[in-house]
Amino acid sequence: MAKRAGRIRVGIAGWVFPPWRGSFYPKGLKQKDEPAHAARAFSTLEVNGTFYSMQRPETFAAWDAETPGDFVFTLKGPRYITHMKRLKECGPALANFLASGVLRLGPKLGPILWQLPPNMAFEAERLEAFLALLPHDREAAAKVAAQHEDRMQGRAWLDPGAAGPVRHALEARHESFTDPACLALCRKHGVALAITDGIPDWPQFRELTADFAYLRLHLSDAQEAGYDAAAIAAWAKQAQEWAKAGRDVFVVFDAAGDETVKVHTPANAAAMRKALGDLP
Repeated sequence: MAKRAGRIRVGIAGWVFPPWRGSFYPKGLKQKDEPAHAARAFSTLEVNGTFYSMQRPETFAAWDAETPGDFVFTLKGPRYITHMKRLKECGPALANFLASGVLRLGPKLGPILWQLPPNMAFEAERLEAFLALLPHDREAAAKVAAQHEDRMQGRAWLDPGAAGPVRHALEARHESFTDPACLALCRKHGVALAITDGIPDWPQFRELTADFAYLRLHLSDAQEAGYDAAAIAAWAKQAQEWAKAGRDVFVVFDAAGDETVKVHTPANAAAMRKALGDLP
């Protein structure tokens, strides 16, 4: 039997950015309607809000309600876990996050992206202890969520809903993570190492360590007009190769430095969808 081709989803990081109003967003569009507009233009959105603060179940329910049925969100894991706890002894914090309403997205729950701080070096024991905590299906995620702290009482969502995967991606920003032991740990635990472009100081992973690929294309300060057509075509070809090999692929456009270049990310994501023949 032939291997099933993977699905390629293309989107942008976040949806609240004032310079997009009047360019990507039509003039006069209400801010509350921006997520729905972005979800019609792209097949995934990377949620920034979950990195900065704990959301509520009703927020996830609203995101579900205002986006198309085939849409998928990717979520940034909380900075409390990655930047403050630095992956240490974070079982309760992980339970709180998973209980905050994540599972209320249902099948629209895509990968959870764990972004590490640039000054955090690779430590095999610490990384393995964290990866071992991560649930890989909705039933397991609900069991972890049920271990939430008392402060989550009255605002926790523990219903796993229909069966489905819970995927995880790790964005490492310290060169020491290129250690083969890191790749081996990610493969062992089925966690994708995020593949990034546009930031030369970050490790340039190209290895796939899970059953999906997570690609983050960062516009740098030098890309005043965003990615050019040749670069988009090259990344589109790479995404298609991964998909033909049976992996789902998530492509997220973001801005690495000066946010003045971020104005181009929606246009770049639209160009990528066109290059893939994946028009909304």
